[in-house]
Amino acid sequence: MDQQQFLDTIHQNLIVSCQALEYEPLHGSNMMAKMAQAAKEGGAKAIRCNTPADAHAIKDQTGLPLISIVKCEYSDSEVFITPTVKEIQELLPVNPEVIALDATNRPRPSQESLKDLVDYIHDHSSALVMGDIATERDAEYAATCNVDILSSTLSGYTEETAHKTGPDFNLVKQLVTVYDIPVIAEGKIHTPEQAQKMLALGAWSVVVGGAITRPQLITKTFVSALKTEER
Repeated sequence: MDQQQFLDTIHQNLIVSCQALEYEPLHGSNMMAKMAQAAKEGGAKAIRCNTPADAHAIKDQTGLPLISIVKCEYSDSEVFITPTVKEIQELLPVNPEVIALDATNRPRPSQESLKDLVDYIHDHSSALVMGDIATERDAEYAATCNVDILSSTLSGYTEETAHKTGPDFNLVKQLVTVYDIPVIAEGKIHTPEQAQKMLALGAWSVVVGGAITRPQLITKTFVSALKTEER
């Protein structure tokens, strides 16, 4: 699938994030492949996934286009979504349609530059580069580094935006007004109504993760609601 075909496929459609970290019950590539298959049968048009192993398994299982990342923590930086060229090199054999990476205006591990990483992806693959950002300032920085797609993924997950507890509708609204590249809504989207609102604001497509693919978190919302009702 070429770049334009991918963008056409996801336009005004749902992307499901299928990720489970080592401490989560559904961790494992086989589990994530089955979760992705379930998402496909529900109508998802692409999958966002973590690690090359999960990406290979999901591609083999579903044939859906992939937005691939590698989460990795470094002691000298808060950036952990595809933070360095090392993680990019791990993803290249997967041939994902998109490689996503933290595109916030924060220091990267070993002081690597976002622009160099974006250029590396463009020079060594046909993958689009998705810049995961948290603020309008991040978006401006990411755009100057030539990302192909902007995503609101990190709003609510950085020190500057930690006070935000729900989907960042305002950020998405601003981004689609300012930039002529696709803007994908992601982060803290928990209901179909919130996803629908993001498309109405002009988002190219919507990524939903935990509200679909993390049963322990879904269960927790029900338990919390019942406890509140009991009071």
